[in-house]
Amino acid sequence: MTLIEADLTWLDGRFQSGIKLSVDDTGRIVDVGNVPGPVTVRLVNRAILPGFVNAHSHAFQRGLRGRGESYPIEAGSFWTWREAMYALVQEMDRPRFLEICEQAFREMLASGITSVGEFHYLHHTGASFDYGFDELVLQAAASSGIRIVLLNTYYETRGINQPLSVAQQQFFSPSLAAFWHNVESLHEKLQPERQSLGVAAHSIRAVPIETVRALHAEATRRELPFHMHLEEQPQEIEACVAAYGTTPMALLNRELESPGNLTAIHCTHSQAADVEVFLESQRGVCLCPLTEASLGDGIPASVVSRENTRMSLGTDSNTRISVLEEMRWLEYGQRLRYEKRGAVTDPTGDVATRLIEIATSGGAAALGLDAGTLRRGAHADLISVDLDHPSLRFAEADSLGAALVFGCDRDVIDRVCVGGVWHEITSGRLHDAR
Repeated sequence: MTLIEADLTWLDGRFQSGIKLSVDDTGRIVDVGNVPGPVTVRLVNRAILPGFVNAHSHAFQRGLRGRGESYPIEAGSFWTWREAMYALVQEMDRPRFLEICEQAFREMLASGITSVGEFHYLHHTGASFDYGFDELVLQAAASSGIRIVLLNTYYETRGINQPLSVAQQQFFSPSLAAFWHNVESLHEKLQPERQSLGVAAHSIRAVPIETVRALHAEATRRELPFHMHLEEQPQEIEACVAAYGTTPMALLNRELESPGNLTAIHCTHSQAADVEVFLESQRGVCLCPLTEASLGDGIPASVVSRENTRMSLGTDSNTRISVLEEMRWLEYGQRLRYEKRGAVTDPTGDVATRLIEIATSGGAAALGLDAGTLRRGAHADLISVDLDHPSLRFAEADSLGAALVFGCDRDVIDRVCVGGVWHEITSGRLHDAR
């Protein structure tokens, strides 16, 4: 048994002193609070909080950083960015894919992300449908030390009722049977202490609604989380209305049963009436503010409210990997949109408490993980914050959460712990586990 104590510990929505965590040899929290016994890990001038949970990532897109940022005048858009992404896909081979994914996951850990939901749709290494990249994602996660939920993604069409382009062939699943066979093969290759599976339908553009329905039903039967891009771009909504007579979110509201395992990504242009029905059914929403800004998607409005208790955050395209910035810009985007402060708050009006909850337990709920919280039975996934860092000078215990969210970069994080295994971070670089 390991007994951990820092100067301050995030518990019950605030930083407190005198809190100890006991962790067993399986990497689970056994007890929290005034735990008796000698402290074996004493973190001096440090604060600890649950590790961030990144609910939506495309790790291979880390290879795009710095690319696709030159545009014809007034012609840059999500759709021109997508062409740059397709160019990267066509350059990819197994060594480069593995290297990029490892880099992305190590940067995530160095920024305090201890768990990632990898929305993985770049499956095939060549012309044959070999699903060769899937196992490499698990290998990259294992070598970095991050906890992963591999959200294996079904992809069938370029747009509604449109054939795939050449660049999209590596995303394709030829049938539901082939897709589920691959899922079962991957299950046998998991490192179960840190790796699990989920399912995703890429989008209403890429998956016919009858296939979405079948995928979701089977994921529900297997008790797997189910994710889907939804209403990121107006063009997607227009195409869905033309094909199905209604918006994508309204279509899911109508077509999917047992919806509690569903997380919709982005919802940038969702209508308030659709969102109300969506949230009443215990569905969740994952927002990716830095990517949504980078791609010019827009600022989501209808899904961001005090009443929406099922929000999570993702780093998506991984152009910049920092959950602290994702939290900050979730709130700042709403401030800019509505010209008022305090858009994302808990019931008492506290912004930092709510944002930290979204970035930790909110992401864990979206991925079906026992993480994102310091409680008995949860994974011992932790972040250590350096209280001597200049960014935190003058911050007291009661203001430390807000100081982290609104005043700090990821370099205030000097250690992360995944399942009881610690990694040190210096100058933004992750060191091997100790």
